[in-house]
Amino acid sequence: MTLTNTQRQKLKAHAHSLKPHIQIGKNGVTEGQVNTIAKSLDMHELIKVKFNDYKSQKQQLSDEIAEKTESHIIDIIGNTLILYKRNPDASKRQIRV
Repeated sequence: MTLTNTQRQKLKAHAHSLKPHIQIGKNGVTEGQVNTIAKSLDMHELIKVKFNDYKSQKQQLSDEIAEKTESHIIDIIGNTLILYKRNPDASKRQIRV
């Protein structure tokens, strides 16, 4: 699935009021964190990830997270990453884009 700019803008607006689900700290991106991010995406579809450390590498780490979780990077605002993964089950989708 490819997202259009309009869809990205809608998702970005929807994410505005969300709090970060995961925080990346001194240990970097671990397999446990990737699994937690994947589970959060399955439950919520749209989440935020906060970079407390590794701020200079946030673009590289964001690409790695998105690849491993098969999600889309909506935006990186400051040190916060916004991720979206559409739920494959249509009855469980919470967000319509």
